[in-house]
Amino acid sequence: MERSALGVLCCVFSLVLLMADLGQSEDINCSSLSNTTCETCLKNVKCFWCNTESKCIEYPAQKIVPPSSLCKLNEARWGVCWVNFQALIITMAVVGGIIIISVLACCCFCCRKKKNRNKDKEDEKTIRQKEERQTRQEERRVQMKNRHDEIRKKYGLFKEDNPYTKFDA
Repeated sequence: MERSALGVLCCVFSLVLLMADLGQSEDINCSSLSNTTCETCLKNVKCFWCNTESKCIEYPAQKIVPPSSLCKLNEARWGVCWVNFQALIITMAVVGGIIIISVLACCCFCCRKKKNRNKDKEDEKTIRQKEERQTRQEERRVQMKNRHDEIRKKYGLFKEDNPYTKFDA
């Protein structure tokens, strides 16, 4: 469903662009094309067709959407005859919204994934540093114990495994 709507929208825009190229070479008054066919009117890009009155009206370029006083949106045709202006606006808004939401979702997903990757690297680095500190501390503890044991031996304060060995001699 979504792909078909996107395909229709692409066709509409390509037809509009094609007709824009053709319509620019002709400089015909739109009101002179009234009471003809929709296709004849829409050959000129400056014109839009009103189905209810079978009128060809010049598109008000200063306004994005033609006012309802000229023609109702569901009866106005611009670019192609088989899509009314209201459906064209809704379709463009939906497709534009989907594109914006998908781009934002991709950006959020990529940023979150990158942040998690950086967090994992930081966690690994922190764990590695903690292990290095623990090994250095253990080495210092062993060195201090050895030094203290040497001092105790020197002054005869060394504790042996059996506390009663002093009294045996």
